Amino acid sequence: MIDDFAKDYLHSDLREIREEMLGKLDGLSEYDIRRPLTATGTTLLGLIKHLAVGEARYFGEVFGRPSPDAVPRWDDLERRGIDMWATEHETREEIIGRYRRVWAHSDTTIAALPVDAPGHVPWWPRPHVKLFNVLVHVLTETNRHAGHADVLREQLEGTPPADSGRDQAFWAARCAEVDRAARAAAPVAP
Repeated sequence: MIDDFAKDYLHSDLREIREEMLGKLDGLSEYDIRRPLTATGTTLLGLIKHLAVGEARYFGEVFGRPSPDAVPRWDDLERRGIDMWATEHETREEIIGRYRRVWAHSDTTIAALPVDAPGHVPWWPRPHVKLFNVLVHVLTETNRHAGHADVLREQLEGTPPADSGRDQAFWAARCAEVDRAARAAAPVAP
């Protein structure tokens, strides 16, 4: 009973955050979804591509159910990190389509297996896992990248999200308050 509840609960949250991730691209230009927004080159479209590769591995290879889309080998050091950005030859539609196909494959795996189904993650220190472990991991990773996407989107727009319920004046005052506290806490320079 609790196993089915846990699996359904985690799976439902994963479905919701996947859609939120794609929503981070809404209304943005091709350049804005692709341009590096951090010193390490993080991009919004790259986060989507990365999540597609990761989820394909975790709900595919780990349970002996390879994804219909080719996935770079996890141990190919030459290709490591290639999933973090989109080349000029990859379209937005192609990457989003791949992510949605991965969802369908993952959802089939999740539905087909019990929450305690064994899997093998060779890149983890404790490689013998259950579907439960992988569900928690993928949900955690997707949420982590959604947080990154929130910050990147805010950087692009230069304003807080419209759905924050606060106006520009509120956020300007908040930033001033935070800056004042940071300056007050900082040691005085000699």
